[in-house]
Amino acid sequence: MRRLRLYARLLRLFLVLGEGALFAAWVELRERLGGAPMALRQRLTWRFMRHLRAALPFTVQIHGRLPDTPVLWLANHVSWVDIAVLGALRPLSFLAKSEVGDWPLAGWLARQAGTLFIRRGAGDSLQLGRQLAEQLAEQRHLAIFPEGTSSDGSAVLRFHPRLLAAAVDSGAALQPVAIRYRRDGQRDPLAPFIGDDELPAHLLRLFAADRATVEITLLEPIASTGLSRSELARRAHAAIAGVVGAGEPNVAGEAQAA
Repeated sequence: MRRLRLYARLLRLFLVLGEGALFAAWVELRERLGGAPMALRQRLTWRFMRHLRAALPFTVQIHGRLPDTPVLWLANHVSWVDIAVLGALRPLSFLAKSEVGDWPLAGWLARQAGTLFIRRGAGDSLQLGRQLAEQLAEQRHLAIFPEGTSSDGSAVLRFHPRLLAAAVDSGAALQPVAIRYRRDGQRDPLAPFIGDDELPAHLLRLFAADRATVEITLLEPIASTGLSRSELARRAHAAIAGVVGAGEPNVAGEAQAA
């Protein structure tokens, strides 16, 4: 039965990825014919992410209120699953490390979705900051993982303040988001995608296991006006770490489970 369940899950995933490839091909065609607006990319990506989230072996619980106006989303980073779960909530564009752009299929999908890539130590943070600020100024949701890497989910790593320059420049508020993976009431040891782990092997481990839970906690937004990048990073980190390291989240409201 476990093997049949694994095959059924993988079949559903491949069907969703096929749908994503069609969306990406349409965006690429539009780009060659004269341009693919970011709004179109985000709309198609949102639809794809909702289908991808449904195909993953996780029950999603959402605490807090979704922002009504475009903000800069900041979340702790545990797994590639984070992107599917967050991307299913709102039409979002992501900031990802440049290595993601080289992943087979996933990298191509990410590029067509309008993902912005950052190279470690490449000195292009100023240009990237301008791109992020432009997206926020055009009233689009953006999501970044300010730790700069993924963790095992037991704690929140240091946030990099330089990634928050776009919020300071545009005046956009920050939306802190805490992500926790739970399995049998404990921190999920399978969900983290860290170190030298490879995506196919990690995917097979997740799909062969029983369903787990991912908790998404949307905390109180943080106004960026009058605050430095360092102070914004400190406040967002404290808010997210307070949920990741605690039992019960302290939030403004609660939305229904997805």
